[in-house]
Order: sequence, then C-alpha cells, then structure tokens
Amino acid sequence: MNLKHHIGLVIAAPASGSGKTTVTLGLLAALKRRGLVVAPFKVGPDFIDPGHHARITGTTSRNLDGWMLDASANREIFSKAAQGADIAVIEGVMGLYDGYDGASDAGSTAQMAKWLGLPVLLVVDAKSMARSFAALVKGFAEFDPGLRTVGVVANNVAGERHIDYLRQAMTSIDVPLLGGIPRNAEIEIPDRHLGLFTADDHVLSDPDIYALADLVENHMDVTALLDSLPGVPIETAASANLPAPDVRIGVARDNAFCFYYEDNLDLLRQAGCEIVFFSPINDPEPPAGLHGLYLGGGYPELFADQLSENVSMRETIRDLCDSGMPVYGECGGFMYLCRYLITKEGASHEMAGVFSFETRMQPRLASLGYREIRLLSDTPIGPAGTIARGHEFHYSKWASAGESSDAAPVYGATDKSGADRGCPGWLKNSTLGSYVHLHFRSCPEIGAYFADACRRYKNEKG
Repeated sequence: MNLKHHIGLVIAAPASGSGKTTVTLGLLAALKRRGLVVAPFKVGPDFIDPGHHARITGTTSRNLDGWMLDASANREIFSKAAQGADIAVIEGVMGLYDGYDGASDAGSTAQMAKWLGLPVLLVVDAKSMARSFAALVKGFAEFDPGLRTVGVVANNVAGERHIDYLRQAMTSIDVPLLGGIPRNAEIEIPDRHLGLFTADDHVLSDPDIYALADLVENHMDVTALLDSLPGVPIETAASANLPAPDVRIGVARDNAFCFYYEDNLDLLRQAGCEIVFFSPINDPEPPAGLHGLYLGGGYPELFADQLSENVSMRETIRDLCDSGMPVYGECGGFMYLCRYLITKEGASHEMAGVFSFETRMQPRLASLGYREIRLLSDTPIGPAGTIARGHEFHYSKWASAGESSDAAPVYGATDKSGADRGCPGWLKNSTLGSYVHLHFRSCPEIGAYFADACRRYKNEKG
C-alpha cells in the first residue's frame, strides 16, 4: 500500500443553518470550473446534499459517519473515493463540535476531520455581528488544539461596510477571513419536510451552477484557501476487480425513491450483483430477469397518485414478493410495500400490498435518530443475531390496515444511547421492510448475504 498526497478540507459551521451547504456547493462549482477533479463527501446520514454535490462535480458523493461506521471504515471510504482527485471537500453536519452528547466530540464533524487529518474551513452567519464575530471564531479555532482552522467565511454579509468591520475585528485573530458571502435568494434551494429538495426534483441547471461558482469566486479568496491547504496522506491500494455478476438486482430509482448510500450498492456489486435501476413511477414493470429487489427511501408520499395508478408495477412487485424473491425495502420503499399510503389530507392510495399495513403521513416528524438493529431471525440481509447500524427519519406512521398480518417482526432496535426503540422490521416470505436506512458498511457481510439469497432464488426458479 502506498501513500499519495492530495489536498482536502472540511467545511463546518458553529450551528446548522449557518450557510455551510451554500458555501460547499459554491466552492465545489468554483473548483470544478477551475478544472480540478473534486471528490465530495457529506458527514452524517443525509441523502440530499450528496445528490447536489454529485450534480455539480459529476462525481458520486459519499457519506461519512462517526456513529454508523468506525474510524477505519470511514478512512477506507474516504481514501478509495479520493484517489484520482485533486481535492477532497467534505461538508460537515450540524455544528462543528456537535455529536452524541456534550461531553466529547464523538459523532461530530470535528471528530471526522481529525480521523481524516483534514483542516476546517469555518462558515459563520455574520448577520447582526461585528466584533463579536472575531470572538466566536477565536473560540471555535482554539476549543480543540487537535483541529486546525485554515480560514473563516462570513455568510449573510450586509455589504462592504459590514465586511470591513469584520476584517477589522479579525486582525487580532490568527485565522484568515477569506471572504463574505451576501445573501442571494436567487440560488437558494427550497426545502420541504425531509430537508432540501433533492437533486432529482430541483436539478441545478448549468446557469445555477455558474452562479454558485461566481458567488464564491467573487466573494471568497479561493486561491488563498487552496494555497493554505496541507497535503493529506491518502492510502492507495491496487483496485480490486469486481467479480463477473451472476445475479441481477432491481433498484428503484426515480423522484420517489432516491435515498441510497452508494456504499450499499458497491457492496452488492462486490458480491457479484448487477445493479439494474428502474422507476416504479414510470416503468410498466420491473426489468426482466431479476433475482432480487432493493427499494430505497425517498418521497413516495409526494408521488402517491402516480405510484398507485401504475397498477402493473404494483401487481408485478407483489407477485415477485409472493414468489419468494429476496426483496429489501427501507423507509419509502417499505411504505410502497404496504397496503395503503394515506396523505396528510386523508387521501388513501393503494400501494403494492405485500404487507397488510397502512402508512399515514403525520403533521409532525414521527421519528428521527440513529438505530442499531439486531436481527431476531434469519432474513435476506443476514442471519439471526446480525447487528447493523442505520438511521431513521420519517413523517409517517404505520398501522394495521384492518386485516390480520402474516408478517413477522424481525428487528430488535436501540438508539445511540442504548435505549429500546419501536422500529420493527417486518419479514414476509423473503421480503424485508422497515423504516430504518441501514448503512451496509456497518456490517459488510450484508451485501454478500443478500447476494447469496438472490442466488438461491435464481437456482430455485431455474
């Protein structure tokens, strides 16, 4: 194994809502326009920001997570994805030092920066601030001596006089002020109940991307930032050749189903699976010759009409589940596998009907948090006793659809504190559904186990 040196940084903030996503997207666009190959990443379980990263850079954005994955797994994901790139840009999560609790940096952006040996660019919302801006930056830069802050960007700057005040305040601080970003509503990405609109729904046009690049280039000293970044050692190893695929996995991917950890798909490919994407909204039925199905999360509630009206797709998927095909549905995919989806307005939409449940949208967040799952019996993703980690984030609740269920609960679940959580996984034939988004790298055997289940199905069905 050799070590190559690249440059990289983590973009962080004192708190959520400070503007780190805007700065990240603008910096990605500026670096791409400069001809640099950029490897983007996102700290935390979020699916939406990585989609925007990929749209701008043309490169898959990977999730890094200090709770779902250990340090070695994060370093491996980072090193593999950063190979061949000129610069790695990691967008942080929440406030720089915010993690599991107030006693340590566990699970925080700061912890990830130290694990990867990367410096931090701090984005601070400077609205209604002048000299206090410097005090805040000084506190963040000196709070953890093991972390290096290479610069700060002021967001929500009111004008030239405002940025002059900030420069004056920063003269006594050993952190360079690299620029001030004015508020620019024209390039804001609207949000909804699970966060920002996805890259599929609010596709950044080329003019949008140029505007983001201009925003950063015109209001940040990007050259000074790049010159200040130290070399980062990246572990490189000979690329392992993927095995010739011998089973085909249909993966739902459209506006309704777009939440996937790319490493989950990679583990399936490494286990000999050919990934075939299809659309439950638009296609009349899944692709032919499949040996398994993977239905990820997303926004099925926003496309309930189209999903319900595509009767041939619903019926074919139900038939495949009834045939014993290994099927894994998480969150939105689980909702699609249930009998009905009921909107906040009370409209009922028929879904695939594999599980005799209904899922009903709520006016408020129904559940949010990390989950550790222990399988209570054998499933398509692992045998009884398998432990994996994931994340739960949804605005719907499940309930009986008024009929008896022949699905068995197969998840024992706890949150990051170890407290029991009521988020069961349900197994019927070889169909597994749950609200939890599992990160397969938390238990890499999942990919191989699901692939083997698909091979057994292939052999049984000839």
